[in-house]
Amino acid sequence: MRLALMADIHANREAFDACLEHAAGQRIDQYMLLGDYVGYGADPGYVVDRIMDLCAKGADAVIGNHDAAISGDTRGMNPIAATAIGWTRDQLNQTHQEFLGGLPYSIDTDGRLFVHAEATDPPRFGYITNTESAARDLHESQANAVFCGHVHMPAIYGITATEKVMRHVPVTGVPVPLPRHRRWLVVLGSVGQPRDGNPDACYGILDTVKCEIIFHRVAYDIEAAAQKILAAGLPDFLATRLFIGR
Repeated sequence: MRLALMADIHANREAFDACLEHAAGQRIDQYMLLGDYVGYGADPGYVVDRIMDLCAKGADAVIGNHDAAISGDTRGMNPIAATAIGWTRDQLNQTHQEFLGGLPYSIDTDGRLFVHAEATDPPRFGYITNTESAARDLHESQANAVFCGHVHMPAIYGITATEKVMRHVPVTGVPVPLPRHRRWLVVLGSVGQPRDGNPDACYGILDTVKCEIIFHRVAYDIEAAAQKILAAGLPDFLATRLFIGR
């Protein structure tokens, strides 16, 4: 099976549509969506509608911290993120909000765990940013492979035969083997707000038969997405950062 893994869409219609269009040409069997569908961007209703449609057709989705904040609170968020959530709440109808609030924190299938952030305590939404945090997550999880988003920067962590955790930054379009005799933690990067210095949207394709993942970068109309953020009255920084991928 070939799974398209997409995380951190953040209400970026242009980036999401570009990734879906790209994935449509990649022989995808199913979509796995790893949270943060809203926040920051100017098209939350459109993105949630598309997520709901994909789920109705067999996709799976987990909740992200920005999605949870829609029906919760913004404590712990920086002021810009909190401002965007406040604006987003007014853009979503009751169906949107009930859908987001009803999503699971994790999905476990065939030894693979899909979460938005950390595996050991998904509702805490901790960050996996280095080998130390990855090692803790891998050692405390029972999954053979963990797939997450939240960090907005793609990375792959693996446990070696000597129990050391190594970090690898994937190269676009180059398959990375994930053999089942090792354990892995894969951070997908972001569809709607990359922060690794590359402004192109990022998503991955997991081949469960070959046990490998390929990361793709997809160009999209950043100008259009940015102009909508400004027109909505959201903080300017949310628009300008799209152009630099930071």
